[in-house]
Amino acid sequence: MYSYEYPHPAVTVDIAVFTQERKPLKLLLIQRANEPHRGEWALPGGFVDIDEDLETAARRELEEETGITVGDIDQLHTFGAPERDPR
Repeated sequence: MYSYEYPHPAVTVDIAVFTQERKPLKLLLIQRANEPHRGEWALPGGFVDIDEDLETAARRELEEETGITVGDIDQLHTFGAPERDPR
C-alpha cells in the first residue's frame, strides 16, 4: 500500500493574517485554486513538506499564495480530527 516503510501523515498549515490598518479588524482570505472547494474563500495554507517545520511551511504557503511575507508568527491552535479534510 505504501511505497515507504512507514506511512507519512498529511499535515497542513493554515495562516490567519489580521490587520487593523483601518477599523474594523480585517482577515486575509484567498479563493481556493484547487479542489476540494475550488473558488471558495479560505485561509491561505497548504501541505507541510516532509523536511519542513510548521513555521517554515506557514511562511512558504503564505508567500506562495499571496506574495506576502510577515515578521512575527505565532501558532494559535492545533486541530487534529482526521476527518476534517475530505482528501
